[in-house]
Amino acid sequence: MILFPAIDLKDGNCVRLYKGEMDQATIFNNDPRDQARQFEKAGCEWLHIVDLNGAFAGHPVNGDAVKSILENVNIPVQLGGGVRDLSTIQKWMEAGISRVILGTVALRDPNIVITAAKNFPGKIAVGIDARDGMVAVEGWAETSGISAIDLGKKFEDAGVSCIIYTDIDRDGTMTGLNIESTIDLANVLNIPIIASGGVSSLRDLKTLKEATMEATGTIEGAISGRALYDGNLDIKEAISFLKDGA
Repeated sequence: MILFPAIDLKDGNCVRLYKGEMDQATIFNNDPRDQARQFEKAGCEWLHIVDLNGAFAGHPVNGDAVKSILENVNIPVQLGGGVRDLSTIQKWMEAGISRVILGTVALRDPNIVITAAKNFPGKIAVGIDARDGMVAVEGWAETSGISAIDLGKKFEDAGVSCIIYTDIDRDGTMTGLNIESTIDLANVLNIPIIASGGVSSLRDLKTLKEATMEATGTIEGAISGRALYDGNLDIKEAISFLKDGA
């Protein structure tokens, strides 16, 4: 399993939100390049970046910050937030993004996801952000009437590389992952799942890893943000545990 350290960008800064609320953002680093280099130096194999402003605006906003990260690290980067069309996906691929995450558009226009997955094999992920099990979009400002599982089923044979599942009510709260819902999703789908939202300590990762032993689906890894920034989760210890179980 892989640890994906999160760099959430708001107004060019690395921040963490509380339950997805833009007005409850804590700035942890005003230099995204520096933060990315820190994660790479610590041994991270991937970076998880979200353009928060872009998610609300519907188009990329923190492009300069993302490009500065790409120019300063050598590990792959997955990016979400404000990606709503094939042209934007193409531009990010050309800029060096290894995996583009499609969230709102996955609900609004699933065919874009299906087309993108065909055009960019292995480079398209679906972000499913849920509140009480129902998919939320537009920067989590709107909750839809479709469940996370039903949305995931739309992409079973589309060729997407993974689904990133976030429990919004746990995101940034340090209250632990929603293990049950994550495993339920993994058991129903044949697409690998990345768990997100609420990681507070190594204990949460241990609970997730234990749960995957009983699961029929695949958990590719977990995303962590605030726990890493606050120091409640030791990044090297977490990487080692998820990779080797030690």
